[in-house]
Amino acid sequence: MLRAEWTKIRTLRSTVITLALVFVIAVGLGVVSLTSVRIAFERGLPLVREDFEPVTDAMVSVLYAQLALAAFGVLVICGEYGGGMIRTSLTAVPSRGRFYAAKIAVCASVALVLSYATVFATFLTAHWTLGKYGPSWSSDGAIRVVLGTPLYLTLLCLFALGVGTLLRHTALALTVVLSFVFVLSPLATVVPGLREVAHYLPDQAGSSIVKVGQQADPVIGPWAGLLVLAAWTAVSLIGGYLVLRGRDA
Repeated sequence: MLRAEWTKIRTLRSTVITLALVFVIAVGLGVVSLTSVRIAFERGLPLVREDFEPVTDAMVSVLYAQLALAAFGVLVICGEYGGGMIRTSLTAVPSRGRFYAAKIAVCASVALVLSYATVFATFLTAHWTLGKYGPSWSSDGAIRVVLGTPLYLTLLCLFALGVGTLLRHTALALTVVLSFVFVLSPLATVVPGLREVAHYLPDQAGSSIVKVGQQADPVIGPWAGLLVLAAWTAVSLIGGYLVLRGRDA
């Protein structure tokens, strides 16, 4: 089953392209944005935010790349529903629990390996691009950010997988997942009465692992934030399993 799931991922153009975009966006956008930051520093231009933190800001491009990884999580399951392959898969593996567990395991493995490669490459690129203004391994929070950010990305990917299993429709699932990141979270942070809740939304809580210094979340700590995201992910995956078990393909 694990081999079959891996074969599906590496042979589908949509998933391969989406995974490639994760790395390209994180590293490529990082080089472009941080080059402008270095130029601003060197020329004394007042364009850099006052709470600039080399370690956290080095990961900004990764937080954009997370959208591609979330899309991958959705496509892992919704691609089968969209193409009708789900019937073949469930015929080959009648136990829906084993089928779902294999899909989660392979998705998590791919996301984790890619995330570590992407985060390490992004960090090293930031160090090279920013020069003396950039992060180093001895910077405050650097080790935690480099080791913890891939865990955040992987959990978010699995959260998207669970949402995709619940909804069984690529566009709808992507809309829901991206709405958390682009609409609900930003809106909650500026609306009075919702700001306290915003800290516990999936992406807000999980991304606290990336923030250090002045940008650190004053309400929820980095590892506590990951636990909150893990809880969201567990609920999403369990909900997906219940729907998968109870509905026809």
